[in-house]
Amino acid sequence: MRLTGVIQAGGRSVRMGGEPKALLEVGGRRIIERVAHVLRQVTDEQLLVTNTPDRYAWMGLPMVPDVFPDAGSLGGIYSGLKAAGEAAFTVACDMPFLSPAVARLVTSRAPEADVVVPIVNGFHETLHACYARACLGPIERRIAAGRLKITGFFDEVRVLEIAEADLAPFGDPAQIFMNVNTPDELARARALAGEHG
Repeated sequence: MRLTGVIQAGGRSVRMGGEPKALLEVGGRRIIERVAHVLRQVTDEQLLVTNTPDRYAWMGLPMVPDVFPDAGSLGGIYSGLKAAGEAAFTVACDMPFLSPAVARLVTSRAPEADVVVPIVNGFHETLHACYARACLGPIERRIAAGRLKITGFFDEVRVLEIAEADLAPFGDPAQIFMNVNTPDELARARALAGEHG
């Protein structure tokens, strides 16, 4: 199975005052560089979903815009998957502590289902998940209906959930799946990076 690593960089960073979260530095590297470094280890190719390609041209990655600009994260997943090979491993651009081991665990299960998604604290980590092309139709129907909850289409496809107990040996899930959305979270991430490199 040809797996495409998709970085979602289409958000407006409202809670960060409009500054692109992906370009903030944690541990001496931009967050998006940290994300791309992990994706290169576990996927065959990588691309970015972004509506501001000039901002990321320096990365040298293929870029696609949102097919449905006002469809939020669900639209971003759709856009990346539509441009991908057989399946997409989709991650958010603001996750500084992605674990290659956890990413490998998720991606290794991709052939087994249409969605492979970790569960943490009872919630699906939908922006650290694999999506097969079988998801395109169900997602498109949800977007057309204005129903943008990511897990809303899960009942139409085969979903494989990865339990928190299976993730725990690789580190603290709260840190691995941490997003940097606010100045406080950025400060915390930088403190953690200082402790853990």
